[in-house]
Amino acid sequence: MPSLLSIIIPVYNEEKIIATSLPAIFSLEIDKEIIIINDGSSDDTLKILKELNEDYSFKLINQEINQGKGAAVKLGLENFSGDYFIICDADLEYNPQDIIFLWNELKKINLNRPDAKIALYGSRFLNKPKISFHYLINKFLTILTNLLFSSKLTDMETCFKLIPRSFLETAIISGRRFEIEPEITAKLLKNNYQIIERPVSYCRRTYLEGKKIKARDGLLAIKTLLFERFN
Repeated sequence: MPSLLSIIIPVYNEEKIIATSLPAIFSLEIDKEIIIINDGSSDDTLKILKELNEDYSFKLINQEINQGKGAAVKLGLENFSGDYFIICDADLEYNPQDIIFLWNELKKINLNRPDAKIALYGSRFLNKPKISFHYLINKFLTILTNLLFSSKLTDMETCFKLIPRSFLETAIISGRRFEIEPEITAKLLKNNYQIIERPVSYCRRTYLEGKKIKARDGLLAIKTLLFERFN
């Protein structure tokens, strides 16, 4: 039965929101450790994180040079000690309370199937989603994943993936940008993990509000899925 959850938070140039967004994660009432990786921010993000660290308990790792979300997550994966890990962005597009929901759901599943290889995904699309260009791109990538790996996912690109430590014993993560999401999913499926989905809420922020994923990341996701399938 998993007892400790590691929450890995990559942060880059988020000085406008982290003072108010991160405490919602710090206050989650579960057994957790929080690892925040400052990915070479050029604004006051690091300064604010150090101030937050005086009031809240978390492990702060600083990368001097911006290397991308995937590189920051990989650094977090080298420094976590939980039974499971989850990646959580600092922008609150996802509701932190859904982490508690997913964690409790995972414990129920593990109680009934203690020896199963299971990852739990929080799907943004099991509830009625708001149709947008990004939604269509995400659905395309999910359909492509299902075709390539014979899966039945509804949201391959979700950030909320609860993944067991054992996964990292057989899988080497190499993605340095947002392609880390399809890479993790593909390698879970290739290593015969069952991915179970539960609905979570989602409120997408705009590029004016600081969203960073670009069209090229969609193309890189396709390349990553094809590479993982045929190599």
